[in-house]
Amino acid sequence: MTRIPHETSGGPNPLQALTLDRLRRRTSMKWRTYPDDVLPLWVAEMDVPVAEPVVRAITDALTLGDTGYPAGTAYAEALADFADKRWGWDGLAVERTAIVPDVMLGVVEMLKLVTGPGDAVVVNSPVYPPFFQFVEHMDRRVLQAPLGADLRIDLGTLEEVFRQAVTDGRRAAYLLCSPHNPTGTVHTADELAAIAHLANRYGVRVVADEIHAQLVAGGVDFVPYLSVPGGEYGLSLMSASKAWNLAGLKAALAIAGPAAAADLARLPEEVSHGPSHLGVIAHTAALRDGTAWLDALLAGLDDNRRLLADLLTEHLPAISYRPGEATYLAWLDCRPLGLGDDPAQVFLERGRVALNSGIPFGTGGAGHVRLNLATSPEVLEEAIRRMAAASG
Repeated sequence: MTRIPHETSGGPNPLQALTLDRLRRRTSMKWRTYPDDVLPLWVAEMDVPVAEPVVRAITDALTLGDTGYPAGTAYAEALADFADKRWGWDGLAVERTAIVPDVMLGVVEMLKLVTGPGDAVVVNSPVYPPFFQFVEHMDRRVLQAPLGADLRIDLGTLEEVFRQAVTDGRRAAYLLCSPHNPTGTVHTADELAAIAHLANRYGVRVVADEIHAQLVAGGVDFVPYLSVPGGEYGLSLMSASKAWNLAGLKAALAIAGPAAAADLARLPEEVSHGPSHLGVIAHTAALRDGTAWLDALLAGLDDNRRLLADLLTEHLPAISYRPGEATYLAWLDCRPLGLGDDPAQVFLERGRVALNSGIPFGTGGAGHVRLNLATSPEVLEEAIRRMAAASG
């Protein structure tokens, strides 16, 4: 199928639509965790207005009093159409999907289907901290297969950890972050096919968190895990929440490869009660009618990646930064600054900039910070100036 790449220009940049004063009126976690003198560039919320098609869909639902329980397959149909047009993937079968409350709760439910208490779940560290928290809370063991020095998956390391994971005949799963958070790495089709080959060889079930799938940089192709050879045994979680900033309108989709349909069929019916009906409506509208808004956002994020690289070169040249191919997150190696294992604490205390500490991301996280660049250029510039002053 032919992919339709995102445009590099068109609508107004959503990242430049809101003033800092207006953003500080928000009551979400990003804007209420720290005092007003702190610039919050940490948690994955974007400084953007809601896309107009989403506003319209939610407003219409509220006007109608349509605030009951979710039903139907509109969300899955919208995602399937988006995947076909955007990624050239026509293999997202609506009958092999299920709505779940959000991606991480969906991950938990998928892991319950393919592993048991005490079984191992492999992750590629440094990785999204809730991977550790949720997996351990459900009484599974986390095994880390650290990324290589190039911040890509090291297949040799992954194979060795797979081998450890299935010792004594135990079941195991691999929680794949694709695109990768925090590095922004987009796994290639060849890499994903190699992963599928290893997973099938060792009997490790792949559960792919693909929440950032829509947020790829210009000229980069996202490849769904279930689309590669061997991926038919996998399970995937997708959502519109990150790309359209809908975390407060909870909904996600679990998707099974053809050979995993029987596993998904065992998902308890009550799980489908967890998503917000308004969330399903919002996500469906975003996927169907919000692509122009998304394209404008992606162009703005491309600009911000370049701006961040330039600002760091000018003000903090010791920091190592490889602009990510996806997400709106930047993984910064601050070890040359000599600020210790947790430079985020220094930047907060001395510079009044809130970033994510690298430590909770697991092996490879110490001395790093994760910066959310989904903000205005002006805020980004001010944040880097403050960080430079704090590190001096």
